[in-house]
Amino acid sequence: MNGEPTFSVRIGSSSGAQEIVDRAVFAEQVGFDQVWTGNDIFGSPGLVYLAAIAMRTSRIRFGSGVMDPVSLHPAQIAAYASGLQELSGDRFLLGLGAGSEVFFSWAGIETASPVRRTREAVVAIRELVNGRSPAGVPGAGDGWTEQAVLKRPRPVPIYVGAMGPRMIEMTGRYADGALPLCLPPSHVFHVMDQLKVGAEKAGRRVADLDVAACTWVSIADDRAIARRLLATHIAEYSGSLSTAALEQNGFDPAEFARTQALVLEGREEDAIASVTDDMMRLGIAGGVADVIDQCGALLDAGVRHISFGPPMGPDTVESTRLLGEKVLPVLRAELSHHH
Repeated sequence: MNGEPTFSVRIGSSSGAQEIVDRAVFAEQVGFDQVWTGNDIFGSPGLVYLAAIAMRTSRIRFGSGVMDPVSLHPAQIAAYASGLQELSGDRFLLGLGAGSEVFFSWAGIETASPVRRTREAVVAIRELVNGRSPAGVPGAGDGWTEQAVLKRPRPVPIYVGAMGPRMIEMTGRYADGALPLCLPPSHVFHVMDQLKVGAEKAGRRVADLDVAACTWVSIADDRAIARRLLATHIAEYSGSLSTAALEQNGFDPAEFARTQALVLEGREEDAIASVTDDMMRLGIAGGVADVIDQCGALLDAGVRHISFGPPMGPDTVESTRLLGEKVLPVLRAELSHHH
């Protein structure tokens, strides 16, 4: 495999604007390559955060994880993306996703199929940010005219937040990068296989895409505290993980059902205690050495980009510091040593 690995951190979106921007600045200081923030309709105003991050950082690349082409028109997304590129000296990464049907229903928004609307947005936005009209371009959707050209276009890499096989295949065919949620981290290898199918249809290679293995990581000086935090997170999500995906990755769905039953009974402590060591494979957790081992195994197996995400640790700032100062340098050194 070629080149340096990429390490990014997902800094969430549930905090206020100042805190999110401070987290991005800190991620840059401790050595991350990229930082991603959330952007849901009815969620945080991610666009505001991104503009502020552009102004307050100088090196780190930063992305929207993710904008949807339903509540924001693709032409608007292209204009905002070009503007963020201009503002930041070309450090912006556009993360796109289908968006949530649940959130859209709150606003009475009707939608086309998730894969189709996302693909049309990727194709149209790429034309727009490169100064062209999407009119007549295969896959860009109907209705565009020759006048559909941006005033200040600026090229931007387009990533897709993808979960299902059809969305992943589409990503391999059309996008520059992928943001798959990898639960467990080794799920990235299934994703790579699906991306390859799409990439080959377009005469491309998966190696040309930046595939961010988005994992749940919990790190603390005290490994027991880090593990408990991940166990709490797993218990919380035990009912929302797809049975098929669990089986595909060698988990026993009955264990998750048991934990979910305890959650529903309001027995939080019992639910956390019921999370088995096998279920803990969903994420990466422990002290610095544990996290280095688990990430090192992924890099050895060919992963080129690890994206560290919530729950991160009991103290987000401290966890970010541990990752940036203690974990990343070791992983980078190990990789350059291997090659």
